[in-house]
Amino acid sequence: MSRVDPITLEVIRNGLASIADEMALIVMRSAYSPVVRDIMDYSTALCDPQGRVIAQGLTLPIQLCSFPRVMRFIEEKFGADLSPGDVLITNDPYSAGGQHLPDIYVIKPIFQGTALAGYAATVAHHTDLGGIVPGSVAIYATEIQQEGLRLPLLKLYAAGEPNATLFELIQSNTRQPVEVLGDLRAQIAACTTAERGLLQLVERYGAAELALYVEALHAHAEQMMRDTIRELPNGVYVGEDYLDGIGEAPEPIRIRATVTVMDDSIDIDFEGTSSQVAASINCPISLPESAAFTAIRCLSRRDIPNCDGYLKPITVRAPEGCLLNPVYPAACGARGVVGYRVFDTIMQALAQVVPERAIAGSEGGPFLMAAGGTYQGRQYVLNEMLVGTWGARADRDGIEGISNPAANLSNQPIEMIEAEMPVEVLRYGFVTDSGGAGRHRGGLAFTREFRFLQPTGFNLRGDRRDHPPYGLEGGGTGGPSAHVHIAADGSEKLLPTMPMRGFAAAAGDVFRLVGAGGGGYGDALEREPERVLADVVAEKVSIDGAARDYGVVIGDDLGLDLGATQSLRAARRAGVVR
Repeated sequence: MSRVDPITLEVIRNGLASIADEMALIVMRSAYSPVVRDIMDYSTALCDPQGRVIAQGLTLPIQLCSFPRVMRFIEEKFGADLSPGDVLITNDPYSAGGQHLPDIYVIKPIFQGTALAGYAATVAHHTDLGGIVPGSVAIYATEIQQEGLRLPLLKLYAAGEPNATLFELIQSNTRQPVEVLGDLRAQIAACTTAERGLLQLVERYGAAELALYVEALHAHAEQMMRDTIRELPNGVYVGEDYLDGIGEAPEPIRIRATVTVMDDSIDIDFEGTSSQVAASINCPISLPESAAFTAIRCLSRRDIPNCDGYLKPITVRAPEGCLLNPVYPAACGARGVVGYRVFDTIMQALAQVVPERAIAGSEGGPFLMAAGGTYQGRQYVLNEMLVGTWGARADRDGIEGISNPAANLSNQPIEMIEAEMPVEVLRYGFVTDSGGAGRHRGGLAFTREFRFLQPTGFNLRGDRRDHPPYGLEGGGTGGPSAHVHIAADGSEKLLPTMPMRGFAAAAGDVFRLVGAGGGGYGDALEREPERVLADVVAEKVSIDGAARDYGVVIGDDLGLDLGATQSLRAARRAGVVR
């Protein structure tokens, strides 16, 4: 390593990162489906010849650490049996390290002559791969065979020649063949571009020199992560959070994380987490690993390279057969909500030791609503993955209108939904008083209302109603979520967050989705009255909410009464007034 020049190392690091980011842009600009093109539910990476990640696109943290597992399966299955022009494909959580069936991995080995120079890797959430519901995500699936087409590790291309049989098989097992095959082509195009970029680096530096710097990059990232961990006091810290549960009479599902800090390493053990369930929220281990790595990385104030090295000081364990490490044939299509809860649970544990770096509970991950049928002579699938808000932190309010901290998703543009599907979006905005109260307020919940213009069936996956996002350091919980089916006559029915069935909607029916608000941070009575007033003016907090949650008295004319505020807060602190 004495030969490594730090300036050259930084140039190579950024060169690799630029390739991974270019892959991400190509996928986004070439994709056919709204799930990939607009929601941006996909990830890209470069790996070295040993299958270790050396760069990641600025996409989904919750997916990125699944690449190392998939690469290990590739090494086991193919070994040296790879050739220039090969392209590999899989989506199977049990035989190939995937996360759920809609996430298809397309990976291309990159050769310089006959020597393996690395791999270009992509994963994208495809709009439909068959199964019992449009969109291939049904809470009520009880085994993976009900969820759609399983693809073991196969060659989509062999020595440059497409596997026509496999393409035809995929096309025949989706309700959206144009979108699925189009998105696959976007992934292949991204891998081809990455191949060109990596080979240019090999040509510029030489294979041996580039390999030397890649090793230095891994070592540098590992050292930076170890330095971050050394800043934490040694100890054992436990976090615990709950999913609302499944069906009409849900029972809470526990996620428990024991975080052990030992000098320059961290061990995360999920012993005590609930067992796998007869529903599709079981979460293959690669997703909890990704969530755990993301949470620990959030502690760092340094710009750690996105490569395999920073993972080495962190170990993640989950008992086989638990919710976070299910065994075949457990269904796992709706597993995403569990991964985001893992992030929150680890944050709870870390808040005990570094509260100034922790994030209060966020909305709980994307809320899913899938609908489908036939429209204008072809099948359509609406896959809504709505994201919305963060919890507060020690130095700022929670952010709203943004993806979960462990994700990097976007909400679909209303215009695209209405242009292509028999659905009208009636309302889209924030919910007043939904952010957890605190010295720093949690981000506001979002709401969206859909009117179905023709009879259709729809499916749901949500959470954070019975167990809303937690506050930190005395902050209040965020507002709970809600799923409401509104019939054409105006009658309303509250739906379960994780229903074990689908729902039928008549033409004119409305579905209202309300997300959860972010948790607050610190004592709400310490929030500056002027900031509460600003929230009231912005309609983030109501006048009644200002008095109830913050002890701030504001008149109907939006005038701030500082004297009444001081009196009310003093009474609250004395316990005279609640």
